[in-house]
Amino acid sequence: MPEINPMPEIGLRPATADDAESVAAIWATGWRDGHLGHVPEALVAARTPESFRTRAAQRVGDTVVAVVGPDRQVVGFVMMVGEEVEQVYVALSHRGTGVAGSLLAEAERLVAAGGHRRAWLAVVPGNTRARRFYRRSGWVDEGLFDYPAVVEGDTVPVRCHRYVKPL
Repeated sequence: MPEINPMPEIGLRPATADDAESVAAIWATGWRDGHLGHVPEALVAARTPESFRTRAAQRVGDTVVAVVGPDRQVVGFVMMVGEEVEQVYVALSHRGTGVAGSLLAEAERLVAAGGHRRAWLAVVPGNTRARRFYRRSGWVDEGLFDYPAVVEGDTVPVRCHRYVKPL
């Protein structure tokens, strides 16, 4: 019989500069899982480990981290800009444990607290795991659009589904 992992006690807090390296590692792994084969090669080439470290450090002020265990290990994060829930990632070892749901609920709360009446996010069509998760969480797919991913000051259009949720 397979071992069942108990649900961890999940803590949420604003990210600090000390979290940037953990956030970058989770982001790089999760981004590759959800995007390889589904986005333009120019974007894949630009998303190096160093690019995730740089962006994680720059985005600390927009980030909430999920922590678990006695050492309060960072196991996931969410980034928000205005009404956009821009990044939601969970460490591979903690997927399916409720971390993503806790992060998404916190993002929704913070977007609403910022005065927005709805939140939105973008998901590439091939990221079926994320798309199922957002649907189960009450988000509605409004259809396809081109998301302007920024690469070294330029934009690379990435075909995505726009999910929205009234708050």
